[in-house]
This record gives sequence, C-alpha cells and structure tokens, in this order.
Amino acid sequence: MTPEDPEETQPLLGPPGGSATRSRRVFLAAFAAALGPLSFGFALGYSSPAIPSLQRAAPPAPRLDDAAASWFGAVVTLGAAAGGVLGGWLVDRAGRKLSLLLCSMPFVAGFAVITAAQDVWMLLGGRLLTGLACGVASLVAPVYISEIAYPAVRGLLGSCVQLMVVIGILLAYLAGWVLEWRWLAVLGCVPPSLMLLLMCFMPETPRFLLTQHRRQEAMAALRFLWGSEQGWEDPPIGAEQSFHLALLRQPGIYKPFIIGVSLMAFQQLSGVNAVMFYAETIFEEAKFKDSSLASVVVGVIQVLFTAVAALIMDRAGRRLLLVLSGVVMVFSTSAFGAYFKLTQGGAGNSSHVALSAPVSAEPVDASVGLAWLAVGSMCLFIADLQPQRLPTLASPIKSHHEGREQGPVFVTLEVQRGPGRARRRITSVPEDLQQLLRFQ
Repeated sequence: MTPEDPEETQPLLGPPGGSATRSRRVFLAAFAAALGPLSFGFALGYSSPAIPSLQRAAPPAPRLDDAAASWFGAVVTLGAAAGGVLGGWLVDRAGRKLSLLLCSMPFVAGFAVITAAQDVWMLLGGRLLTGLACGVASLVAPVYISEIAYPAVRGLLGSCVQLMVVIGILLAYLAGWVLEWRWLAVLGCVPPSLMLLLMCFMPETPRFLLTQHRRQEAMAALRFLWGSEQGWEDPPIGAEQSFHLALLRQPGIYKPFIIGVSLMAFQQLSGVNAVMFYAETIFEEAKFKDSSLASVVVGVIQVLFTAVAALIMDRAGRRLLLVLSGVVMVFSTSAFGAYFKLTQGGAGNSSHVALSAPVSAEPVDASVGLAWLAVGSMCLFIADLQPQRLPTLASPIKSHHEGREQGPVFVTLEVQRGPGRARRRITSVPEDLQQLLRFQ
C-alpha cells in the first residue's frame, strides 16, 4: 500500500461501529446480482445437453451437424468477449444497477430466439446474444456485490460469485437430463427474468452514487443495505482517477498483470471449456449409456469443490493449491486419454457403457470395466481445477477496514494499488482475453 493512493488508505464506506444491527437486505441485493453469474453458468452449460438433443432433432426443427454443433457451443464466448468490453464501459457510465438490468435483456432475448429457432442461424444468433449478456454480467456483478457488502461479509459474498456460475452449469446439466433443447431454453429465461424483477427494487451502490455527487441517495442506499449510517466517512476527493497506459510501467502493476494473465491463459487452455460446453457429447463419444448422468456427476463435483476451494484457499495458500491442482490435472487428463485409447475399436455409439457397470478383472468389453475411469478422471480434473478457476473469476475484494484480502482474488487484481478506475480498465483486459480463449 502506498501513501499516494488515497482510495486504499481511507475507506469509502466506513463500517458502522458499535453494536448496530445489520440489515439482511444486503443479502437480498447480493442474491439479485448473483443471478447474473447464475445465468452466465446456465448459458455456458446449456450447450452440453442441447447439442445431442439438436443432433437428434427431426424436421422441421433445426438440426446440427458436427461443424454447426462446434459453433453452437463456442460462439457464446465471442459474444462474451464483446460483452466484457461493453460491461467495462457501462459500469462507470450507466452505473452498476442499470448495467445489471440491461444485461438481463440479452439473456432473455437470446434464450427466446433459441426457443423460437427455425434454423441453425437463429440458434447461433441466440447463443451470441446470451454470450453478450454473459460478458457484461461476469464483469458487473462482482463489482456490485463488493460495493454493497459491508466488510464482515464482503469476502463471503464475493466468493459466491464463482459458486453461482458453477451452480448455473449444474442446473443446465440437471434440467437437460429431462428436458429437450427448446424447453431447456425456456428455463434459461427464468434466472435473468428474476434478476430483472429483483434488481428493480434494489438500490445503486453507494460508491457509484458518491462518484456522481449524489450524496443523499448514497446515504439512503446505505441505510437500505446496511441498516445504519453509523461510522460513515466521506470518500477522499479525486479517489476515482483516469487510467493511463503509463501506469503499466510501474512494476507493482505490470508484474502481477503479466503473471495473472499467464495463469488465466494456461487455465483456459487446459481444456476445461471443452468439458463444460460438450460434456455430454464427450461422454457419448466415450461410449457411455448414461452420458447425461455422467455430466451431472461432473457438475456436482464442480460445485462441491468450488465451495471447498473457497473455504481452504486462504488457509492453504494460492500457490500451493495451484501447484497441486496442476499436477493432479496432468494425471487426470492422461487417464481420460488412456480410457479413449483402451476403448478404441469398440462399438461406435453411446449405448454400451453404463455408469453402474462393475469393474471386473476380465470384462467382456474393455470399455465396460473402465467406465468409472472416464468419469473418475473427469471428476478429478474438474475438482482440481477449482483452485485455479476461483482466482480467475472472482471479483477484486479488499477489506479496507481490516487491511487484507478477503476471499479468493484474481492475482492480476493485485494491481488494486492503482486508482479505482485504472483497476477496472486493467481488469477488462484479462476478462476479454479469458472469453476469447474460451473459444474452442
């Protein structure tokens, strides 16, 4: 922390002192905003159950061939990259609340277009719209949550952002187990619609209102969210500064920036997005009879270990978890590759291997005895990826009151020693790169 950074040395919203009762409405506001990451996760996971359904579709419904299926899964990331740029512009000009309200519209519109799709181009257009909303939501929701939360719960609520993403993915997998692609798209309209409804009754963040010189509204928002103004401190004048490229010459900014972007790039290139977008297709290619169930198992493991990683990260340390998870991921992906190699030459459809198949020393079909090798290796891969995913997707959260980080923080965001607006501009760079690297 340096003395020339007044935003870091003086809290913008001082925590109420004494024993004032906290309002629980801050949790409702955080839940409303977290429906954006939930919708984001649903959009990411939607393609996994939808692609096999669309490949089996009979005319006049649109039907996907292999090339179209690949585009259907990946095009959402192109929209998300554009959404990251749009979100970075909206968050400082339109405000956090309005940005979340606006991003709910392309979510609903995109899933509505998919529901009404009569050809492949409508399907791709709907995915592009949902991707645009994903990019905005993934950038704006963490900012809104971190700015409305009081220090005691800021880390907890910030950690819930990535948890809501993986819950959204699991929800898509579970619903896809019983729903066809059209009804699954209808379900996808529900979370953003609920977010739109709830956010209409939530206030703008006090921080943003203060930057707009709307002090009375900021105080009203504080009372609504925290239940008290006690301990209020006015922000220092000029806390929000413009971002200049010259800031990247500072070692305290460019070093963590390079390290963080590199970690994020390696994580995105690990193959996790192929698993998320095409989980059911992958298990069908692996000759699973219950490919939908296998995808759900992977989704459950992802949610559980995201929560575990958030709980142990501060105690175990980021570096240790990153090293251990990287080593285990190497072995798990190698095991899954070995499974495909061992099952080559078997039956070429997905009707032969069930998850409940017993492991036998001399199976009639090698793929039967190795069924759990595929599921186990993918679950291990997803489980050990979570310590890496949490830092790359969580919001920049720092407790000014306690002078330390709370909850998982993207290493690139150690540039938070810079001015507030500079942090958000720099953050938008790895955010956009992350979405582009997801295009697989």
